[in-house]
Amino acid sequence: MKKVVVLLADGFEEVEAVTSIDFLARAGCEVIKAGVTGSTVTGAHGLEVNTDVHVRECGSTFDAVVVPGGMPGASNIAASQEAVDLIRSVDGSGGIVAAICAAPAVVLAPNGLLDGKRATCYPGFEEAFKNTEFSEERVIIDGKMITSRGPGTAAEFAIAVVRQLVGEQAAADLSSATLQKP
Repeated sequence: MKKVVVLLADGFEEVEAVTSIDFLARAGCEVIKAGVTGSTVTGAHGLEVNTDVHVRECGSTFDAVVVPGGMPGASNIAASQEAVDLIRSVDGSGGIVAAICAAPAVVLAPNGLLDGKRATCYPGFEEAFKNTEFSEERVIIDGKMITSRGPGTAAEFAIAVVRQLVGEQAAADLSSATLQKP
């Protein structure tokens, strides 16, 4: 079973986080909700989510890390050295790093994680991509790095993570079960 950590900080974008958590669980992954700002985090639109563990306690043995966007959620993750260290650890061990919305620009780019990569983010945040090739595509996969635009691309993003992590059949089954457009 693949193990995935989803980083959650106050101000996270609910659609992006919950869709990722749900779709990865449906695909048979063990999903750990890691709180960056507390054991209960509040999304940008008021949804409260209880986390499984604080980011400092979750270790580094993950096959993937998912970084939702939302503001100030992405900024809160970027401000946490523990969260950035965890992302670096997953990246350094060859795991998948997946970020959506503001997170690619606010969390990954300033920490050099997108250097030399092709990536996307929420419109207007691309100015943070100094050493990154920006694209307006809805989901970009560059090696083990997956980036996406925002709430409206959350399902495509989560399915891309499933595809890279669990395989094409799991992604196709999930896409069919959730009535995604082909």
